[in-house]
Amino acid sequence: MSNILITGGAGFIGKRLALSLRSAGHNVTVFDNLHAQVHPDSKKTTSELNVAGVIFIFGDIRDIDAVSEAIVDANSEIIVHLAAETGTGQSYDLPAHYCDVNVTGTARLIEALRAAGREGVEVRRVVLAGSRAVYGEGACRDRDGREVTAVPRLSADLAAGDFAPKDANGRPLDPVPSRASNTAPAPASVYASTKLMQEYLLRQGLEQSGMEIAILRLQNVYGAGQSLHNPYTGVLSIFAQQLLDGKPLNIYEDGEIVRDFVYVSDVVAAFHRLCEIAEVPDETLDIGSGTGVTILEVARTMIAALGLEGGRITITGQFRPGDIRYAVADISAAKTALGWAPQVNLSDGIRALVEWARKSA
Repeated sequence: MSNILITGGAGFIGKRLALSLRSAGHNVTVFDNLHAQVHPDSKKTTSELNVAGVIFIFGDIRDIDAVSEAIVDANSEIIVHLAAETGTGQSYDLPAHYCDVNVTGTARLIEALRAAGREGVEVRRVVLAGSRAVYGEGACRDRDGREVTAVPRLSADLAAGDFAPKDANGRPLDPVPSRASNTAPAPASVYASTKLMQEYLLRQGLEQSGMEIAILRLQNVYGAGQSLHNPYTGVLSIFAQQLLDGKPLNIYEDGEIVRDFVYVSDVVAAFHRLCEIAEVPDETLDIGSGTGVTILEVARTMIAALGLEGGRITITGQFRPGDIRYAVADISAAKTALGWAPQVNLSDGIRALVEWARKSA
């Protein structure tokens, strides 16, 4: 049994992780600012946590005194750092805010950990929710079969309908699943850059602390309970809400954008495992389903799950700066290091999502 503090622990992933760890007998404290954009019913969330015996502390990750006090009050042994602003599109509009929350917030956490240590609290492990966004276009192979990292796609190419990943010389590449051990980071958005900086800060800022650092780079997490009204995250929940509202789905580029969708319970299981294993792996781990699907395919699957007729999809050719073409995880390292594997396939996951969305719409 461990004392575990989860920053951002009232969110989509965090709440489920808190309840999972509490049900396993751990002492769990949640620290969250209940940002309205991602917490449409914060009273219900905090009530669920309290009923389960999870301690809730209201606070902002940028408030070093509040974070330090939470670490001390929880007598924390493990910190799971989920608190962050998410969403590629919004980060383009709010770069200073994303840097403030994600980068400065993580730096404040490091300072708070040091302050708590001076008061005798011995945190032994910090687990970060990273993002596959740090890869940018990610791993690819050239015409000779060599694995290379694609460069960010140019807006001029995208506007001309040329969506393929390319190398530095402008030659087309074939994308393949990415893995932390052999895919160089190449963030293509403000959000991605802030998530990579979180990783650097924790590894560098806590290097001499004796604390273990564990990082999970997450693919597209989805599932029942994800906000239906946040326009910046959760493409599947957004699709579900639009379809239930009778709206058509506007699909960007040519519909062939590929994503790796992983159900929230599988992500929670990976974090839970990292809180309980004797030693964490040195390697950053990729968490996803390990299988890619095009946005067009997943839209059709959702329409079928809702029992709707076709003709609800428009392929617009539009694009977003910083968006990437292909995002699929190589999850072999996570399977080996954690004894973990995803349990929910995409069809079952979408069915669970749409059933929940119908009741919540």
